[in-house]
Amino acid sequence: MFDTLDMAPPDAILGLTESFKKDLNPDKIDLTVGVYKDADGNTPIFSAVKKAEERLLSDEITKSYLSIEGSQAYAERVQRLLFGAGHEIVSSRRAVTAHTPGGTGGLRVAADLIQSLRPGAAVWLSEPTWPNHPGIFEAAGMAIKTYPYYDDGDKSLKFDAMLAALETAPEGDLVLLHACCHNPTGLDPAPDQWTQLAAAIKKRGLLPFVDFAYQGLGDGLDEDTAGLRALCSENPEVIVSSSFSKNFGLYRERTGALTIVTKSQETGAAVLSHMKRTIRCMYSNPPAHGALVVTAIFDDPDLRAEWEVELRGMCVRIHDMRELFVRTLKEKGVKEDFSFLTRQRGMFSYSGLSPEQVDTLREQHSVYMVRSGRINVAGMTPTNMDTLCNAVAAAIG
Repeated sequence: MFDTLDMAPPDAILGLTESFKKDLNPDKIDLTVGVYKDADGNTPIFSAVKKAEERLLSDEITKSYLSIEGSQAYAERVQRLLFGAGHEIVSSRRAVTAHTPGGTGGLRVAADLIQSLRPGAAVWLSEPTWPNHPGIFEAAGMAIKTYPYYDDGDKSLKFDAMLAALETAPEGDLVLLHACCHNPTGLDPAPDQWTQLAAAIKKRGLLPFVDFAYQGLGDGLDEDTAGLRALCSENPEVIVSSSFSKNFGLYRERTGALTIVTKSQETGAAVLSHMKRTIRCMYSNPPAHGALVVTAIFDDPDLRAEWEVELRGMCVRIHDMRELFVRTLKEKGVKEDFSFLTRQRGMFSYSGLSPEQVDTLREQHSVYMVRSGRINVAGMTPTNMDTLCNAVAAAIG
């Protein structure tokens, strides 16, 4: 069975992390994997999370299994964060939510579910998109199609081409959209463009599928829901895979959710029954800890306020690093205009650096980034900025 196997290729992103760990250069810089780092280069635990965990440790009385879909309390709080407590979707109870192992788990559960309910439906992905997206859907047996998204030339959204491509999509296909902080480009549709997208998707009879991994890291917790809510205002059925890895720092706790908006409470109940069948065959039921932490913070006004302050601090630091990077490159005499980076949002940006320049940065300067030129802005700090910009200036030549 295994004797003739060759080594599988390393993951495009996590493989670089392994190379970074082996690099002996004391000034090495990691701008690869999507993990937030503070000004000291550490990935901190939120203070609000620590306090919630202390309470859970004291009060927890069982380690018994959760139900297949996870806790109802967690599901309710996920929906309130996505749609707002007073939203019609919440009050009508026509959305159902399952706690999944991270946002990745939510994507895969949805992919398997759709493949079982509508075999033959394709999923349309942005070009480019998160490198793991194609693999997730292909593993579920779904066909992959792409729509134009990012213009490398002027660093803008190819919105007209995007709409034109979606107008060719067959009825019943899925369109995967990043709710905010697009990974890998950092470029999101404007509010009026979200409105046009929602109308175009409805007109074609497509099913919008929203990957929501970075709520609160763009323009704000509520502001970052604008795209999702625009889609829901036009389309009675919407799929959302959301995650608390970034905005709660719960990376290793694998705390995500799959939410499906349906036309009625009765339809939602039927959808949930099929979600549970899918989950039972995949991982049976979810891990509890992260969901308990999130629920505890949402239920305590003081912890919630403390969490929001910490999250806002992350958002501001990332934005400040964008501006400092652009300013420092200019001070180093770099002629290329990198100001487009300040118009992007979230942890990631397309830097505009070529694959060859990325190779030079890694091989000669121990600066690690994905070969597409995507950078994790949160890996920049005031301390490493001078070293980083010197390296970029040298690589550009």
